[in-house]
Amino acid sequence: MTRYQLIFAVILSAATALPAAAAPGRAVITTEQIAAAISGTGLSVSPEQVTLLSDVMAKSSSPTLNVQSIEPWGDRRMKVRLDCTTHDDCLPFYVSIRLDQNSGLAHTVALSDHPSAVISRPNTESRLSVLRAGSRATLLLDGGHVHIRLSVVCLENGDPGQKIRVESKDPHQTFIAEVVDGGVLRGSL
Repeated sequence: MTRYQLIFAVILSAATALPAAAAPGRAVITTEQIAAAISGTGLSVSPEQVTLLSDVMAKSSSPTLNVQSIEPWGDRRMKVRLDCTTHDDCLPFYVSIRLDQNSGLAHTVALSDHPSAVISRPNTESRLSVLRAGSRATLLLDGGHVHIRLSVVCLENGDPGQKIRVESKDPHQTFIAEVVDGGVLRGSL
C-alpha cells in the first residue's frame, strides 16, 4: 500500500466513524417523529422499533411527516417510505420498522391520497395464515399445454382457497394466485 493510499484510507475511516451532524440551518429527523407519523396510520410503532437507513435532515426542527407506503420487508420487518408535507423541507426517505411478536399482517388497504401505496395493518386475529406476507412459495401456472413453476414471494397473507398477490424474483412480475397449501399457489396463464 502506498503512502497516499494509506493516508486516504485513514481519512476515509475517520470520516465514516464520525456521526453525521446537522448542517447549519438543518435539523435531524428523529425516530420519535417517524414513529409518531407511522402510528398516525393505525400501525402502533415505538421509536425503538424504527431503524433509520440513512441520516435524514429537514429544514425545520419539527417537520410534518407523511407516510407514503408501508410494505413487508423480510421476516418481521416493514419498509416505510416517508416524506415531508412541505416538499422543500426534506427529501423522501425510507426507514425499517421491526414488528413485535404479537404483530401480524392481516390485510392491506390503500392510502386515500396515494392509491398505489400499500399499508399493512396489525393483525387483530390470534390465528396465523397458512402463507404470510414476505414468505417464499411456489407458483404453478397452467395454460393450454404449458406448465410453469415459479419461485415467488407472497405480498399478502393467505389461507387455502384465497387469492393473494405474489411477485416473481426475476423479472419482477406480480400475479394473483390461489393458495393451495403452505407453500404452493396456483394460477393460470
